[in-house]
Amino acid sequence: MNAESDEPARRRLTRAEAKARTRALLLDAAARVFARKGFTGASVEEIAEAAGFSIGALYSNFGSKEALFLELLADRQTDRIAEAAQMLERHPSGTGEAAAELGRLLIDVADKDTDFAPLQAEFWLYAVRNPAVLETMAANLRTPRSALQQVISTSLAQQDAPAEVSAEAVATVVAALFTGLVRQRRIDPASVPEALFGDALKWLFAGINASGAAPSGSE
Repeated sequence: MNAESDEPARRRLTRAEAKARTRALLLDAAARVFARKGFTGASVEEIAEAAGFSIGALYSNFGSKEALFLELLADRQTDRIAEAAQMLERHPSGTGEAAAELGRLLIDVADKDTDFAPLQAEFWLYAVRNPAVLETMAANLRTPRSALQQVISTSLAQQDAPAEVSAEAVATVVAALFTGLVRQRRIDPASVPEALFGDALKWLFAGINASGAAPSGSE
């Protein structure tokens, strides 16, 4: 008997599956090329070649280098927010334990994912100088921001925060705090110890609960 006949036939990918696989490979290649050359230094030719596809395949999936980077950025943020949500689910009533895990998440991002924070800073400078790109960036990041807002909303409910407190406003502050502390950790590691982010979140929520007032601009 032919040994090959015992092997199940490889299932042909559907069009949607093939497209998803292509996009995933392009994103993975883009992460490597951007990390090595920066946003402006990386070319679509290099990214397509690293992924094993034509430039046409890259453009048909993402439209531009900017769109490719923005999807990569949104994916990273979504993954981090999902991690944070899982931590909060593991410790629904233990704010100390949740804060400690969130602090370790920030340290991991700052110390291990060392290529991406500079890329974010580089792209931010690029976007603020190109208004059309800035608008696209804002639109692209609404999905992960909405996910963070949902996590914050759940946390506020668990802590009996005043009903008028805006989860959207708090999510904006938390995201800015995370980004800022990651960058500060890269500059001066000793100034951002592991516990700082978790402590800052406890201070934030304690202040919200103590004040009973909605954040400025939430109405």
